[in-house]
Amino acid sequence: MGTALCAFAHPAALPEGFSMTSGKSVTRSAPSSVQATAVTSSLLTVQTPGRGFTDLTSEAAKFIAEAHARDGALTLFIRHTSASLTIQENADPSVLADLATALSRLAPENAGWMHDTEGPDDMPAHIKTMLTGASLQVPVLNGKLALGTWQAIYLIEHRSRPHRREVVLQFVGATS
Repeated sequence: MGTALCAFAHPAALPEGFSMTSGKSVTRSAPSSVQATAVTSSLLTVQTPGRGFTDLTSEAAKFIAEAHARDGALTLFIRHTSASLTIQENADPSVLADLATALSRLAPENAGWMHDTEGPDDMPAHIKTMLTGASLQVPVLNGKLALGTWQAIYLIEHRSRPHRREVVLQFVGATS
């Protein structure tokens, strides 16, 4: 049996570089609640230039502002199987380049895939979408996306040629 990182694993069984800490090093604010009084939706259409990352953070923030969102959750859902969504670092462009390299290594073109109807990047695009995901949820606190300082919301185009992609934005929560 391989080593698994879980809450009850023996510290000696953890992979090198991993550690376990007690709950004493964790803090949390007091719970707050709001009555969810609104469900607001919009369809974002993105023309991608082909394979790569498109930053959607400002569009998501604009939607939150136009919806007069106060506290709740923003869900983003991409309506495609060969493009995906992720939250990643926005400060160093080499992070996105390295992520693209990693995805290409995990799902290479011309690997003998049976599904190649639309070309050699067809099946790898589906695999990359499966690995990265079709939806995200971001908390909204006091009218702002609760992203970390270095986080951004990205659409990842996995196909080599340009595509028109649709992302559903939906806020559920309290409005002002």
